[in-house]
Amino acid sequence: MTLHDVSWRGFASDNYSGVLPEVMAAVEGANHGHQVAYGGDDYTAALGVKIAEIFGPQAQVFPLFNGTGANVVALTSMMPRWGAVICSTSGHIHTDEGGAPERVSGLKLYPVAPVAGKLTPEIVATQAYGFGDEHRAQPLVVSITQSTEVGTVYRPEEVSALADFAHSKGMLLHMDGARLFNAAASLGIPFADFTTKAGVDVLSLGATKNGALGAEAIVVLNPDAVEGIPYLRKMSMQLPSKMRFVSAQILALLENSLGITTAAQSNRMAQLLRSQLEERIDQGRITGLEFSYPTESNGVFALIDLAVAERLRQKVRFYDWDQSRGEVRWMCSFDTTAEDIEGFVDLIEAELQ
Repeated sequence: MTLHDVSWRGFASDNYSGVLPEVMAAVEGANHGHQVAYGGDDYTAALGVKIAEIFGPQAQVFPLFNGTGANVVALTSMMPRWGAVICSTSGHIHTDEGGAPERVSGLKLYPVAPVAGKLTPEIVATQAYGFGDEHRAQPLVVSITQSTEVGTVYRPEEVSALADFAHSKGMLLHMDGARLFNAAASLGIPFADFTTKAGVDVLSLGATKNGALGAEAIVVLNPDAVEGIPYLRKMSMQLPSKMRFVSAQILALLENSLGITTAAQSNRMAQLLRSQLEERIDQGRITGLEFSYPTESNGVFALIDLAVAERLRQKVRFYDWDQSRGEVRWMCSFDTTAEDIEGFVDLIEAELQ
């Protein structure tokens, strides 16, 4: 039974897209007979082997339901109750998780202003102090997002610089990889090169935004950085009983570079959107539009008049990003097509001639 218009397209979020056929087939393939519940199944075992191949033999994987759960469980496992996390003011854990890290875990967030979505050691240093001061929540973890909330991508050397600084202060480095596949496709290098080898201790591995059906995972790259994840996952209501179906989805994305291929498609469509808009701006066919960040993954961020944005939104769904300066976000998905882009650009031109 289909209740929606399957031709409808939007640019609001890569969560709007459906499930990859290969992922759906993986779920169907796992849906036969009985398997041990709560992670004792063959698919979760196979995922563990694949994760070790990709991220290193020490890597451990813990599948769960969603990205908020992954971040909360990961961060909770990385520090005692008096710990604090230094993160970006635009970081998902600060802006879009309903206060879950602080409310559920009880940890403290120290938000700092990023540059083009990214943190640097110098920025982190503004909150990396007060160690041993009982009056201050102890900064024990730095959390970054890859790709960032504004679509930029950390290079391996940038991650390494943050890891080195964090470790020199006795802190750990967490990476929110909700769009890790997009970052890998953008960088064109193996996952381990900008995670394990760059000094990341714990990773939240996202799959849902790249064609999975509600599947995420924590990947522990440094086993010494965490404590009690199995218990925390359960008590945080993130332990799937039929884990084989979650593991099978992530495994499908990792097999034969499927997730990289699909993420590369969404990245290309964002680049196409930007290039077509730039071309029409250069031709004088579009006025009153500026880009606010580099387009390095699958999101385009632009500045336009809010009234224009509202009129456009009546035809194509997308989100405001920063209303105070008329900034909007246009996201592409693995199933975004060149025809989708051309139609959207035509609508933008009609409003901004």
